Amino acid sequence: MDKLANARKGYPAHAAFYRSFLVPLLLSSVAAFAAPLPTAKEVITALSLKQDQVAKLDRGEIVALEISEATQKELAMGLAIYLPSPPAKLIAYFKSGKLATIDPDIIAQGQVRLDPVADDFKGFGYTFKQSDEAGDLLNATAGDRFNLSSAEIQGLALLKKKLAGADKAALVAAASQHYREILLQRWQAYRKEGLTGIAPYARNGAEASPAKELHTATTSSKLFEGYFPDLYKAWLNHPNKLPSGADEQFYWLNRKVEDRPTAILSHRVLQTSDTGSVILARQFYVGHSYNSSQLIVGCLPYRNGSIIFYGHRTSTDQVAGMGSSLKHSIGRDQMKGEMTKNLMRLRSSIQSY
Repeated sequence: MDKLANARKGYPAHAAFYRSFLVPLLLSSVAAFAAPLPTAKEVITALSLKQDQVAKLDRGEIVALEISEATQKELAMGLAIYLPSPPAKLIAYFKSGKLATIDPDIIAQGQVRLDPVADDFKGFGYTFKQSDEAGDLLNATAGDRFNLSSAEIQGLALLKKKLAGADKAALVAAASQHYREILLQRWQAYRKEGLTGIAPYARNGAEASPAKELHTATTSSKLFEGYFPDLYKAWLNHPNKLPSGADEQFYWLNRKVEDRPTAILSHRVLQTSDTGSVILARQFYVGHSYNSSQLIVGCLPYRNGSIIFYGHRTSTDQVAGMGSSLKHSIGRDQMKGEMTKNLMRLRSSIQSY
């Protein structure tokens, strides 16, 4: 029992970010599909849902979908829910911005322009009360306290030398500004080179590679590849041109994870029509606690309403190594719990919308 309790203490990050990932993801503009969407029944058949699972969907219950994990670091989970509202109503709700009220841990967020400067990320910054966190950043070394490349750690060490004798306020301001420059450089590298431009995170042992993790997360999504081959290829090979009708956005978050401010950079692609939508999002930089994450959400008409298919893959060093099986079990349980809460909140909000 003590072993299980101690293991659970290592997973607040996994439970923490699932709620927030759905919120900014769905606040997007509408684009038309270049090709017809699959029907909900086609997806149900492709997912091999059993009769009792379909019956649960019909009753409005949340159904778990089997998603195999591709690596020792990956946690994967899928859920589906039937909502007695047509896709058009769901799309209008998503665009209204009301989902932003679901997650109280988002400190700040914003869209990244195509020609950003470091100050565009000013929503991410340390407060005076977070001076210890700012100091830890300046003292960063290879490890899992922060997700930083070797070059980024060296740059912070040089900044620390320049700040010798500086007061706490100056230290916080300088650390915040330097981190914003790191975010800008990471965004620029991803925008120019896609997954191959993502710098690895320095660890005490082997580096962590969010680029490889996100590549694996995408190639493991066979249903997505089968139904949307052109979108799949563009998503995998960003910055290749998106298929006609697809809309993409980049955004940043400053979110409290494990009671710490967390910088997150995300890329989102949306295709929507009157008959449904598919939304893709990947977090290609995360400041700490987990390495990367990818989410696929599908909304399709079904009976007198819609089915939402919600698949999530995240990669974290915390579930690898000794005790990996137990860690994965705990991580999946917490992931499922948070994803379920997301869908229950969504259902409740839609009913009153």
